[in-house]
Amino acid sequence: MRAVRRHEAEKPVRQTGARCGTKYVRHQPRRFAGARVARRKGTGPRPGCPPIRAKPMTLDDARPTSSEPSNAHAMAKTSRKGTRKAAFSKLFVLDTNVLMHDPSSLFRFEEHDVYVPMMTLEELDNNKKGMTEVARNARQASRFLDQIVSAPQTDIEQGIPLAPFSGEAATGRLFLQTSAVSGELPAGLPGSTGDNQILGVMLHLSRQYPQREVVLVSKDINMRIKARALGLPAEDYYNDKVLEDTDLLYTGTRPLPADFWETHGKGMESWQEGGRTYYRVRGPLCKELLINEFVYQEGERPLYAMVKERVGNMALLQTVRDYTHAKNNVWGITARNREQNFALNLLMNPDVDFVTLLGQAGSGKTLLTLAAGLTQVLEEKRYNEIIMTRVTVPVGEDIGFLPGTEEEKMTPWMGALEDNLDVLNKTDDDAGEWGRAATQDLIRSRIKIKSLNFMRGRTFINKFLIIDEAQNLTPKQMKTLITRAGPGTKVVCLGNIAQIDTPYLTEGSSGLTYVVDRFKGWAHSGHVTLMRGERSRLADHAAEIL
Repeated sequence: MRAVRRHEAEKPVRQTGARCGTKYVRHQPRRFAGARVARRKGTGPRPGCPPIRAKPMTLDDARPTSSEPSNAHAMAKTSRKGTRKAAFSKLFVLDTNVLMHDPSSLFRFEEHDVYVPMMTLEELDNNKKGMTEVARNARQASRFLDQIVSAPQTDIEQGIPLAPFSGEAATGRLFLQTSAVSGELPAGLPGSTGDNQILGVMLHLSRQYPQREVVLVSKDINMRIKARALGLPAEDYYNDKVLEDTDLLYTGTRPLPADFWETHGKGMESWQEGGRTYYRVRGPLCKELLINEFVYQEGERPLYAMVKERVGNMALLQTVRDYTHAKNNVWGITARNREQNFALNLLMNPDVDFVTLLGQAGSGKTLLTLAAGLTQVLEEKRYNEIIMTRVTVPVGEDIGFLPGTEEEKMTPWMGALEDNLDVLNKTDDDAGEWGRAATQDLIRSRIKIKSLNFMRGRTFINKFLIIDEAQNLTPKQMKTLITRAGPGTKVVCLGNIAQIDTPYLTEGSSGLTYVVDRFKGWAHSGHVTLMRGERSRLADHAAEIL
């Protein structure tokens, strides 16, 4: 017999055949399909080989080698095994405006790597002086970078792991430009500008590491346009956006289906307490309900209720007070629609510390809030005074310096307050001219107008704080204002996210959108989106068609 040399991975398979009634042996190679897939995905070692200790990936790991195949057969082989480009994480090149917009953006790219060009550091240094929000963010970004590069056993060439500095939220690495690059820009682009030097670094990285996807991240629209014109991928910074589609924003109200009582009424418990009716229901819809969310059902026997408790598929519903009736008027004001009724239930509820009201122009946000505030300050003595503030962002050109005290400087910005006070002062027809004048003086003595510039470090105790035009606030400014609330203080945020005047803020990144999304479901907060305008038929129609 001729000796046959077989591989050690082959296994003997004994079969019975008709050759002289004897048994013969056929060697069959094993198929390591599962191991091959695991090896391709990097989840398992090669069979028969010792385990390979993984090392951190650097930029040099993505450098193309001369032994890589370049013909069509090799490309087909690569397509069967999976492209090598997909095996590497992305490399995001940060523009300066991203760091000045969100200093923590260094830790927002998860498993992908971050590259900071030298021009980005230069522009951070040029914009760090001053007391503006941009200057503060530039200084904070510089502190983050200094903390990262000052860590012991740091090798900037191989990249610095971001995991220890981000609480394991970012598992990629930070790369800094350590040498001059020669990115050949087109003749029409001057190389002296900062944006074009960053584009040159992009071209250099994309040519040096063609197997990695190098992406520019910038808040500058023109910068992204120039990058795409050069064939370079560019993206906006999306991490600051709470929602991509504002239509998905929490409205605070939910219509109940027509068959709600048929599907949720089995074993229902109902009782009355304190003039309210309570329903304890169970069903699949209860899992989607949030605390202090309003539910309603129109029809012959309408239901307007608030979710007070929710545990699993059980929810406790409490009927709301009817503020559309004249006997329940608030400083002479009654609700004109369903959403206004829900808003007054939140504004007059002492257990709700934080209220957000969204709505188009003329939907009654400021009027309802002032009426509720005056009632609880002057009649119920629940709060000491009303404090009203807003962002001083002009719609057109700035009119310049305003003389006077803090309240006198803020007076031109408080036209909405004056207009609503005129309406509230005329609700009592029996008071007469002298009575209305005295009431007006009393009201103005209990309303204080404050500027946002002097809010840092303050604490408001037993105050009714109104933040008007809150859509122009950033999430950081909103946090600063809300954390001023002391014991017994109620904070009400009003705004229309369709009327944002602050640069770089959008409907998805506004501070008002931020707090609505973060506070939903908390037992001491509530939100209502006002749907209808009640100012006038002209204002209502203009808000729809313009």
